[in-house]
Amino acid sequence: MIELYVDGASAGNPGKSGIGIFIKGEGHTLKLSERIEPTDNHTAEFQALLRGLEETAKLTTGMVSARSDSQIVVMAVEKEFVKNEKHKQTLTSILAIAKTFDFFFIKWIPDVENRAADALAREAIHKKD
Repeated sequence: MIELYVDGASAGNPGKSGIGIFIKGEGHTLKLSERIEPTDNHTAEFQALLRGLEETAKLTTGMVSARSDSQIVVMAVEKEFVKNEKHKQTLTSILAIAKTFDFFFIKWIPDVENRAADALAREAIHKKD
């Protein structure tokens, strides 16, 4: 099983933004810290999950357990629905990738359990363009 931890961060609304991805399991450990276009925190959270799933799909088609400290993202994926128009396309892409895995789970976790992805997302905000 692959465990995927994701987080998005934004310094402003919108402001400098970054995503953090921490993947472990099946002999893999991957840490990604990427700067993204200035945006708000919710959009960064959705982009982090999408990017994390893209990387995970390169490693397995088996069982994936995604974890996020964003209740909005987790609920959107579980319900396969989001009200905000600007997140609809990203959610569609997330769901399409999730369906390629044999088993896909997503779980909300508190910030304290998502420190690795959080640190990577915050690091990304400060990266040079």
